Amino acid sequence: MQVSIACTEHNLKSRSSDDRLCSNRPTSCGSTVTNGGHAKCRTTAVLTHNLSQNSPQLPIYLKESTSRGTGMKYRNLGKSGLRVSCLGLGTWVTFGSQISDEMAENIMAVAFEHGVNLFDTAEVYASGKAEVTLGNIIKKRGWRRSSFVITTKIYWGGQAETERGLSRKHIIEEIVRAMTYVINQGMAMYWGTSRWSSMEIMEAYSVARQFNLIPPVCEQAEYHLFQRDKVEAQLPELYHKIGIGAMTWSPLACGLITGKYEDSIPENSRAALKGYQWLKEKVTSEEGRRQQTKLKEVHAIAERLNCSTAQLAVAWCLRSEGVSSVLLGVSNVEQLLENLGSIQVLPQLTPQTISEIDGILGNKPHTKKESRS
Repeated sequence: MQVSIACTEHNLKSRSSDDRLCSNRPTSCGSTVTNGGHAKCRTTAVLTHNLSQNSPQLPIYLKESTSRGTGMKYRNLGKSGLRVSCLGLGTWVTFGSQISDEMAENIMAVAFEHGVNLFDTAEVYASGKAEVTLGNIIKKRGWRRSSFVITTKIYWGGQAETERGLSRKHIIEEIVRAMTYVINQGMAMYWGTSRWSSMEIMEAYSVARQFNLIPPVCEQAEYHLFQRDKVEAQLPELYHKIGIGAMTWSPLACGLITGKYEDSIPENSRAALKGYQWLKEKVTSEEGRRQQTKLKEVHAIAERLNCSTAQLAVAWCLRSEGVSSVLLGVSNVEQLLENLGSIQVLPQLTPQTISEIDGILGNKPHTKKESRS
């Protein structure tokens, strides 16, 4: 269970791994953004992209805008006022670890040029190097801080007992009070959760309302063709009841859906990395082989739609109700450009196509509404 913090208009300085991008670190705990002790998260990201013509009856949080220049689509993060690109860039495994700083900069530049404004990291990614790399790139490029929405996560902060978890020692006060403090101090604009259960999210919301505190606005959850229950059966109810948006990750199931593991484990793939034995075992398991068989049928649909299986899989995630943004994990520019092309595939996902995919997968979760019926 982690806390995810959305920060905007950062003054991202070049810092050591001990001075995290999102941490004032008054003790050994992890928090959010600082600049010499003074926060630089004053406003939400300002988007100047032209809004598409939507029905005036729709609430603002249901409107989707498209950039004429890049074709990127923007949605509200849940029912908050924060506008994020429907595709974000994640830094897990890659930044500060799997790829060079030069490649990280190239990837981030291409993402930014194509309209991506949401970049996700965490204090634990590459032992803090991912956060530092992200901040260094923004500083080096001289980009406007107000153009970015940076999200980070706290929990697995360090080796010391006081640097892990969500205790009062770790984030000053119990979670909801601490996040309210972080926002009131100007360190961040919004906060959300990562890998929390629906019950835990609802409890956090109830505490916030009871004590006049600030509730979470989003949940980060794993979501792809073979992991559906939480995002499709649980989060939609929270979206409608309390406005929780979904920021999903691993749309390609750590590369499984691309087909790269069909015959063997490629040398430079994630499954071949040190510390990812669990992934290697997963893709070579009996269940992994069954999934590969199903993916061959999904690939046939992708060919019919004139797109790659990866593009179809990302577009499939985007079509889900309540999903504000899908985080992409790439190790080179070519992968990024391919995944960004999923936006053009989205209009082709008709109910008939979705039903066909459901038939192949055989894992469509039953919602409460369907169960009652």
